[in-house]
Amino acid sequence: MGEILLREQLVSSAQLRTAQERSRSNKTRLGAELVKLGALKEDDMTSILSRMHRVPSVNIADIQIPDSVIQTLQKETAQRHMCMPINRSGATLVVAMADPSDLFAVDSLKFSTGFNIEVVVASETSIQDAINQYYGAPEEAGNGLPNLDSIMADLEEDIGYVDINEEEENDLGDGAEDAPVIKLVNAILVDAIKRGTSDIHIEPYEKEYRVRFRVDGVLMEIMRPPLKLKNAISSRIKIMSALDIAERRLPQDGRIKLKMGRNREMDFRVSVLPTLFGEKIVMRLLDKSNLQLDMTKLGFREAQLASFLDCIRRPYGMCLVTGPTGSGKTTTLYSALADLNKVTTNISTAEDPVEFNLAGINQCQMHESIGLNFAAALRSFLRQDPDIIMVGEIRDFETAEIAIKAALTGHMVLSTLHTNSAPGTISRLLNMGVEPFLVTSALNVIVAQRLGRRICKDCKTVYDFPREGRIEMEIPDEWLDRPIYHGAGCDTCGGSGYKGRIAFYEVLAVGEELKQAILSGYSTAEIKSEAIRLGMDTLRMSAIKAMMEGMTTPEEVVRNTAPDHT
Repeated sequence: MGEILLREQLVSSAQLRTAQERSRSNKTRLGAELVKLGALKEDDMTSILSRMHRVPSVNIADIQIPDSVIQTLQKETAQRHMCMPINRSGATLVVAMADPSDLFAVDSLKFSTGFNIEVVVASETSIQDAINQYYGAPEEAGNGLPNLDSIMADLEEDIGYVDINEEEENDLGDGAEDAPVIKLVNAILVDAIKRGTSDIHIEPYEKEYRVRFRVDGVLMEIMRPPLKLKNAISSRIKIMSALDIAERRLPQDGRIKLKMGRNREMDFRVSVLPTLFGEKIVMRLLDKSNLQLDMTKLGFREAQLASFLDCIRRPYGMCLVTGPTGSGKTTTLYSALADLNKVTTNISTAEDPVEFNLAGINQCQMHESIGLNFAAALRSFLRQDPDIIMVGEIRDFETAEIAIKAALTGHMVLSTLHTNSAPGTISRLLNMGVEPFLVTSALNVIVAQRLGRRICKDCKTVYDFPREGRIEMEIPDEWLDRPIYHGAGCDTCGGSGYKGRIAFYEVLAVGEELKQAILSGYSTAEIKSEAIRLGMDTLRMSAIKAMMEGMTTPEEVVRNTAPDHT
């Protein structure tokens, strides 16, 4: 390049020497230093690079880049190689680069995107402007998360030697033990922990392979490893989980234990499911250090917590926690057990699976394949002199019947049930075949819950939410003019406006008036109306109160709770 610039008399020898010295000391591109010195215009530099490497030049400012093209490349990769994806045609991705001679960068892009790369040249300024426009301006202070793209960049030379034969199962074990695959899987697990992820989804499709994290209840795409690595990654995770790597036709479940420093252990619950194009892997992260066992910090309102504690501290009876998968039922039950766990109390739990080990509590893992189910475990517990019993889930009449009988014979029974609301739980038990008089005799309290995202404290701001929307959400008249907040988006929350989660609760204490309503054959709607009259906050009302206190947004209220009047 220097010879061409001198031959065409575009720069002087002194300018070239100065630029070369700066380029070496700053580890930057020669062209960029010449432009900074004012020796060369950026357009001239682009034109020369285009002629040198015989690739077209483009002005990115004149191009509208589709979102689907932007998503093929992570911001950090674009920034590191000073490049920008501008178009995609089949298996080919057109990338504008400031330095088309950087073959290492081209190979890196090919690896990280899984596409064939067609290079065009553009000025460094226009590429940087495009990165800022499409990905967001550079962050002043990072959030401290390891980036998978930068980790993968360190492995690119090694990964170039990975050659996985997708058809021959004999190659799978070898591929899984290759250093790049091991490092990549470890990087995914560590990145998930740092981001506060609850679930990792690794999904194979016909022409792509993607990794998604569920953060604060919402899935987000993290990366797209090359499709040829899918079997090696799957096998590596199976090896870590002590699963059968040769079995690719049946679902498998396992567990991974990772040590994070001296005092922190992380568990991953692994589920492998054969799909049309390979094995989908979902890993649930179980971080005991983040397990919140202090009931005052779970999100209960003061009156709700007082009612719940009163019911679980009785000498006998049944307490049920309901809600969909991932709504925090296990955390609520473990918190209740931690409150009840005393040296003078014998506690036994039947769980499928056991998510966290709790000191002083006898936890039993279910094994359906050998006949150890909830009903069988319950029968055995009753011969173990228990004071408190926790059943992971009431799934059928047999389990419900034994649990209710245990509650009636002097034991405290805690369990979960899948229903949409606390009043709906009563109908569910009756529909299972449990007699109304047994339900009223055994039940102390029913808790329904949901998890919503919490507004980020660092970018919380007043939100101009329309009055019509407030009325439609059934916000009480006296609150209609109160301010409503949302997160504007910042470095702390990664631009989402949310950081962490908050629980919305519906606590239905079964008192004498409700027992009479159940025995009288009231419907779910009638039981709900009676409970509201007696002072119960519904899920929607709990969420609205959290919103009015500036903890969550209207979008989260609507997303997680149903209207009280339909």
